[in-house]
Amino acid sequence: MSNKVGTIGVLTSGGDAPGMNAAIRAVVRVGIARGIKVMGIQKGYNGLLSGDVRELTARSVSDTVQRGGTILQTARCLEFLKPEGQQRGADMCKVFGIDGLVVIGGDGSFQGAEKLANLGINTIGVPGTIDLDIACTDYTIGFDTAVNTAMDAINKIRDTSTSHERCSIVEVMGRNAGYIALWCGISSGAELVLIPEKPRMSDEEIIKIILENKNVGKKNFIIIIAEGIGGSEKLAKKIQQITGIESRATILGHLQRGGSPSAVDRIHASMMGAKAVDLLCEGKAKRVVAYVKGQYVDYDINEALAMQKDIDEYMYEVSNLLV
Repeated sequence: MSNKVGTIGVLTSGGDAPGMNAAIRAVVRVGIARGIKVMGIQKGYNGLLSGDVRELTARSVSDTVQRGGTILQTARCLEFLKPEGQQRGADMCKVFGIDGLVVIGGDGSFQGAEKLANLGINTIGVPGTIDLDIACTDYTIGFDTAVNTAMDAINKIRDTSTSHERCSIVEVMGRNAGYIALWCGISSGAELVLIPEKPRMSDEEIIKIILENKNVGKKNFIIIIAEGIGGSEKLAKKIQQITGIESRATILGHLQRGGSPSAVDRIHASMMGAKAVDLLCEGKAKRVVAYVKGQYVDYDINEALAMQKDIDEYMYEVSNLLV
């Protein structure tokens, strides 16, 4: 393997996700093992534009694989959406001698990486988002931990729902994607799962299902709602008003972003970070690392951004059969 780059940068952009630190650690340590200097860029594209860049050593990433969040921090950068901001970013890469860049984030982050690639900076994207909404890959860093965090919270909510014979509406994250909600629905035994990819049931249909379950002896009810649908509090009030069943809404929110990453997230993130470095070493650019059918592969970044991701129809069907 011949090195085509001497110095690479790594940044995290967009929303943080458990496992990002494992990916950063892999980029740093595999890069050093390949004879490459690795520069850490703080606060995503904001840090790139402000020159908040420093060399990372193997010691810099010690004791980080188990930590949630991102040691490089992250931020959204509106300035980078403009051509002049993108050019400044490319210029700043040259100031620090960065001729290869690993961008860990979601599709918005990849769009920024694609712009830098067009300006002569070799870029590799690594999918880091709890939402699992990047179409080219079966896995995104942070999803597994987010699902397990939400599932644990739902288990606790069911305990108190059972004690009070309540209906609990639990809203989980995912932006406009329903993957966290669907996985949580199946794994926690929810009575209903509402996701953006499917037409929303009417309130009356939801209430009918609750009452049918109550009439056969059901003592508590869990409804999972994806963030992209929302309206949890309004639905809880309506259920209680019509049925008389005490109802509560719980919005889990950013609880799902934090916490020590699962083994699944640590391993995939480490492998994806290593793959990104090796792609740069091979002289490749404008690529996105993906995990597909058990293999770590890569796609052209424009091809990856153009892909559409649909919900697993069989999984959705099963979630409705398991109520």
